[in-house]
Amino acid sequence: MMTCMKRKELESYLQDVDVFDNPKIKLEQYPTTPHIAACMLHTISATYDDLAGKTIADLGVGCGVLSIGATMLGARYVLGVDIDEDALEICSGNLEEFEMTSIDLVAADVKYLFGSNPENSRLYKQFDSVVMNPPFGTKRNEGIDMDFLLAGLNLSNNSVYSLHKTSTREHILKKASSWGVEATVVAELRYDLANTFKFHKKKVVDIEVDFIRFSHTKKLK
Repeated sequence: MMTCMKRKELESYLQDVDVFDNPKIKLEQYPTTPHIAACMLHTISATYDDLAGKTIADLGVGCGVLSIGATMLGARYVLGVDIDEDALEICSGNLEEFEMTSIDLVAADVKYLFGSNPENSRLYKQFDSVVMNPPFGTKRNEGIDMDFLLAGLNLSNNSVYSLHKTSTREHILKKASSWGVEATVVAELRYDLANTFKFHKKKVVDIEVDFIRFSHTKKLK
């Protein structure tokens, strides 16, 4: 653990995380770039002190870049959740390569992680913070971003850090307010998405995203 690591140094380490060879469009498997991951995690650590010594859940863990980076910055324990067995296999290989022993992986559909009564789940409020880069829900999974956010808020007893398309900001902030959750747009980032899927006509697609911190102000309904 290197809790005082500089952002550029963290980004350099995260360059070695293996990513998808064949990402699945139906799961919106856009990899979190080392630059964006490092920006997110360094801010979470340096500004909010929400990593060192904390328990973290990573929803849609994918290849594990956020989990690995969080552990490098001192997270005590990380649980990575993903529906895709192929992604978990890549992630497991990365954890082995980085010699990460405080990260567990579980195959689960985030939408059904809690069922109809979250408070009865053994996972309810068991993590200090949740980090995630959820599907944007703009292709085939409309509303999946909100499913991820709600699951994250039920897992966390403190805060959730997430990426969302800037174009959906008004909707997300309004929804958070209706849940009694404080939402702060920490930064506006540009997701330089390499030509990943066949429907991408350009070599690089720029997507404007918000890095948002959600924190509990009252009990979620």
